[in-house]
Amino acid sequence: MLVACLAIGVAMSLLMLGAWVVQARAGNAGWVDVFWTFGTGLVCAGAALVAGLVPWRRELVAVLLVLWCVRLGGHIAKRVAGGPEDARYARMRAAGGFQRNMLLLVLPQGPFTLVLGIAVLYAARQPAMGLRLCDALGFTLALCALAGEALADRQMRVFRADPAHKGKICDSGLWRASRHPNYLFEFLFWCAWPVLGITAHQPWSLLSLLAPGLMYLTLRYASGVPPLEAAMLASRGDAYRAYQARTGAIFPRFGRGR
Repeated sequence: MLVACLAIGVAMSLLMLGAWVVQARAGNAGWVDVFWTFGTGLVCAGAALVAGLVPWRRELVAVLLVLWCVRLGGHIAKRVAGGPEDARYARMRAAGGFQRNMLLLVLPQGPFTLVLGIAVLYAARQPAMGLRLCDALGFTLALCALAGEALADRQMRVFRADPAHKGKICDSGLWRASRHPNYLFEFLFWCAWPVLGITAHQPWSLLSLLAPGLMYLTLRYASGVPPLEAAMLASRGDAYRAYQARTGAIFPRFGRGR
C-alpha cells in the first residue's frame, strides 16, 4: 500500500513537471489541467490494478477512473485546444511572474493526487469477494456523479453555443440550482471512494475521507470557485452578483425564493 501510494505521488509529480513544460511552449496553461486529469485517472487506475486484491473489484475501480478521466479530460482538452486560455490563467498571466507561479501551482499536484490515490487504493484492496451494500452504494454514487457532471458540462456547452446568450449568465438546468454543479458532482465522485474503502477492520482506511475533503476545499476555496468567480464578476458585474445572491456556490440552497 505504501509503495503504491509513493509510486502514484512520484509518477504524478514527474508528469506535472512535464505538463509545465508543455504549457509554457504551447502558450496555454490549460494543458496543465488536461495532463492532471488524464494522469490522475490513468495512474490511479494502474495502481488499483496492480495493488487490488479481488479481480472484479480492482477492475471495476480502474474502469470508473478511466471513465472519469476520459470524459473530463476530453472535455477540458477540447476546450483548451479550441478556445482562448481559461480566464483564471489569463488573470494570472496578466499579474506577472506567470511561469514561476505556474510551477508553484503544478508542484503540489503530485502530492494532491497521492491523497486521492489513498482512497482509490483502499477501495481496490477491499478483500471481500462478494458485492457488499457499500459497494453497491459507492459504485452507484460514482456513476451518478459522472453522469451529473457530464450533464452540467453539456448544459453549459449548449448555452454558450447560442449566440443569443453572449455576455449572459447560464441560469437554467442544473446551473439554476448551483453556480458550479460540475464541481458538486466532481466532489460527489470522490465521495464514492470512502464509501467503497472504509471498513471497521482497517482503521487507517479512514484516511480515504481526505480525498473528498481535499477536493471540496480545493474546488470551493482555492483553484475552483474563487478565480473563476473573480473573472465572472469582472465580466458580468452586477448580474453575476445577483446570481451569487440567489444561488449556492456548489451546494443548492433550499427553501429560498428565486
